[in-house]
Amino acid sequence: MIADARYVHVNLVARDWRQLARFYQDMFGCVPVPPERNLSGPDYERGTGVDGAHAQGIHLLLPGYGEAGPTLEIFQYTPSGGGAAAAVDRPGFGHIAFAVTSVAEARTQFLAAGGSAVGEVVSTRVSADRVVTWCYVRDPEGNVVELQSWSSGATA
Repeated sequence: MIADARYVHVNLVARDWRQLARFYQDMFGCVPVPPERNLSGPDYERGTGVDGAHAQGIHLLLPGYGEAGPTLEIFQYTPSGGGAAAAVDRPGFGHIAFAVTSVAEARTQFLAAGGSAVGEVVSTRVSADRVVTWCYVRDPEGNVVELQSWSSGATA
């Protein structure tokens, strides 16, 4: 075990980092953590293992954890490496999740802001006294996002 490890960020590679960062700021109240990144050169190429790597983007402070909390790092690479569309069941990172008060209301807002639906809103009993209401949606670039809300089992 690495004794001093702590979660710092997750990286999301975007087609248009500014537009995608604005979407997460508007949807979830994520806050930019300056400076904007503009990474290139021999060290960056060696570190990424990508010839000619050039990334631009920003870190967004995720809601609910204060100024020292984890961030969502949104980068755009030039040139882009392409890639397969994100899917809930594809091996690797599948989605990012946000806790919300009302999944149905958050889903409606998410879709109205340019997101798209993956499945339906469902409630799942996980124990005698805990129910999670959740759904998957896609951000404007197709990345999967889970919206979830936990409640006591008495209501489901």
